[in-house]
Amino acid sequence: RIQSPPPSVLPGLFAIIGGLYTIGIDFFRIILLRKSIKAIGGTTLKADFYHAFMDLGSTSVAIIGIILVTYGIYFGDFVAALILGGLLAVLSIKLIYKTALDLTDIISPELVKNVREITNSTEGVVDTGSVLMRKSGDTIFADITISLRADTSFEKAHEISDSVEENIKNQISNAKITIHFEPNWKDVPLDGKIFEIAKSVKGVKEVHNVNTNNTKGKTYCNLHVMVDRESNLVSAHKISEIIEEKIQREIPEITHATIHLEPFITVPKNINIEDIATEEKIRKIIGEYSDVKKVGRIVSLKFENIFKIDIDCSFDKELSIEKVHDLTSEIEHAIRVEIKNSVITIHPEPN
Repeated sequence: RIQSPPPSVLPGLFAIIGGLYTIGIDFFRIILLRKSIKAIGGTTLKADFYHAFMDLGSTSVAIIGIILVTYGIYFGDFVAALILGGLLAVLSIKLIYKTALDLTDIISPELVKNVREITNSTEGVVDTGSVLMRKSGDTIFADITISLRADTSFEKAHEISDSVEENIKNQISNAKITIHFEPNWKDVPLDGKIFEIAKSVKGVKEVHNVNTNNTKGKTYCNLHVMVDRESNLVSAHKISEIIEEKIQREIPEITHATIHLEPFITVPKNINIEDIATEEKIRKIIGEYSDVKKVGRIVSLKFENIFKIDIDCSFDKELSIEKVHDLTSEIEHAIRVEIKNSVITIHPEPN
């Protein structure tokens, strides 16, 4: 075609005007389709958009070829045809690729990597497990598993999950995200692990005062465990044995666990029966302790056979907190001897 003689018929002005009119129509289609894609999305609209873009490109190249031929560059239409063919091939391959991704739910590995990096960088996330992603239309669905410290509260874990979701949506606005969180014991202190182990044993109502210490290369722990106050010593001791076995099985570095058993008493939140006679008895008991300078408010409430007693006591301001603690413990014991099934809280104040 390059070596062929000049054409006998040359394009005229009407051919150029027709081409320019077609370009105007293509521009109008591209603008409308672009707005529709932003508002609605969808593979069909994208296909129409690429079609309009290809029409615009082909018309533009054809006009350039016409102009070149008009000015005596007779191989211009041939070059224009080659350029147009290449453009159509590239856009067609791009459309096929994008359509194939939409139809097969395939997500770019780079996008998955980006989501994993965002998740790992979120404060509170120890590690990121599986990241499962797929695309449906213009919406990207992500199912992400994260690891959190095992002693993290459920409320805090929910806050971290919300932060992960927000951070991802800041980068991928069209994402629909589901977060799963799992416990990770890697950086949890021994006290926290022991607490969770003891709390998981059947029959344990509450756990507190968990402590560990190292002596001569050996690790010991002690903890207070509350069980049903109606339990006998045999059943309560059985629970403590199960706790000790479980601790030493799951934390081999613990040489020995000492468990202090306590009765668990449930105090109702709403108690509206005040016992004046009990308050007078309490003042009499506390009056025998010379270290107590003043007895303030006493709130004595009774529910069935349980007494809930709150006491404000003033002590010498120079007394050490250890001495004050010993005194309050002794007073609590004395009151419990006189008043069975009592739950006592003493608030110490400086005189």
